[in-house]
Amino acid sequence: MDVELRASDDDRNRVVAALHQHTAAGRLTLDEFSDRAGAVWTARTLGDLAALTRDLPALPDSVVDAGPVGQGRRELLMVFAAAALTLLLLGGLLAATR
Repeated sequence: MDVELRASDDDRNRVVAALHQHTAAGRLTLDEFSDRAGAVWTARTLGDLAALTRDLPALPDSVVDAGPVGQGRRELLMVFAAAALTLLLLGGLLAATR
C-alpha cells in the first residue's frame, strides 16, 4: 500500500466500519470511536487512515466487507457517528458558554 495515495470515500467507509467492529468487540470506548471516526473524515491519504487503526488487530475480510447488508450498516454507522460528533460538539459549546 502506497501511504501517499489519496483516500477515497470507500476507503474511509471501510475504516469506520472496522472501527465500529473494534468498538463492538470492546477494544475501543465510544469516545475513542468518536474521535477516530471524526479523524477518518479529515484523513487525506491511505497512510492517514492506516494510522487510525495501527494499534488494532486486523479483522477478517468478511467482517470489513459485508456486501449490501454491510452497506446498510455502514450508513447507519455514519448516522450514529454524525450524531455522536454533534452531541460532543454541542456539549463542548454548552460547557464553554457556562
